[in-house]
Amino acid sequence: MKEFFCRAYGGPEVLGLREVEQPAPKADEILVRIVATTVNSADVRMRAARFPKGMGLIGRLALGVSKPRQPVLGTELAGIVTAAGRDVRRFKVGDKVFAFPGIKLGCHAEFRILHERQRVFPKPDNLSFSEAASISFGGTTALHFIRKAALHAGEKILVIGASGAVGSAMVQIAKHIGAEVSAVTSAGNADLVKSLGAAKVIDYRHENFADNGETYDVIAETTGTHTFRNCRNSLRKGGRFLAIAAGVPDMLAMIWSSALYGKQVIAGPAGESEALVQQVGEWAQAGILKPVIDRRYPFRQLPEAHAYVDTGRKRGSVVIEVAT
Repeated sequence: MKEFFCRAYGGPEVLGLREVEQPAPKADEILVRIVATTVNSADVRMRAARFPKGMGLIGRLALGVSKPRQPVLGTELAGIVTAAGRDVRRFKVGDKVFAFPGIKLGCHAEFRILHERQRVFPKPDNLSFSEAASISFGGTTALHFIRKAALHAGEKILVIGASGAVGSAMVQIAKHIGAEVSAVTSAGNADLVKSLGAAKVIDYRHENFADNGETYDVIAETTGTHTFRNCRNSLRKGGRFLAIAAGVPDMLAMIWSSALYGKQVIAGPAGESEALVQQVGEWAQAGILKPVIDRRYPFRQLPEAHAYVDTGRKRGSVVIEVAT
């Protein structure tokens, strides 16, 4: 089988295509032929060792000093079960599934082995493979932080970077909960985020949300461009700042923000539990969480997809069509 691997940290040119032996599942595993996967912000950050402020050393120690310890990137997939171990009960050959290996990666390949309970579920039948492949990364990250913030109906939330994979999911989930959603994005993405549930759109190129006098119960920062210090005056007393791409300043602010300002900073890695992926799948099946796909690339053009995500201008997800 073919897989893309990361030879070193750097630009898209460090990605190489190689032929490896197709793996065989153990007794409690399934082999999935990947039909679609994605290139998301986590993939390009890992490829480039582009870690949040102050997290470079920690990031390299965790993921690999000179190159990624797991060289095959890709956090999410959708595909078809082609083999199943003798003890597998949840799936059979021919089943259509979606899965979120998350930080274990390995989805930028033609096949992937999964434990039958490794965050893998039947593909929602109202979604294409490309759509199903694109819901887990953004959906689970958004849901994790919304639950940490205990966002509830009637509260006001500001989503910074509302057109990205995490931001677009955040807008939809917050709207579903019953919150009043304001979105920070470019004018070109205004119609998209309104269609997802944003009541108000702020064009960051022409308006600084921190200067408009509006305050919010929750601010979700999905881009890594704003810190709690930048945003705290836009938070109400008892407000929560979701530092989804947190650097050291926001990690430290978790310690003192409540005592000093009566406002909470929530940071740290997003959860990757079975329950989160299952909920995202159920909401997608019900039409509550709708996939947003910017571009689709054939498997051989995966480095070009990385280059596009590097621009920071993608809307929702960038999908890689591995098989047809």
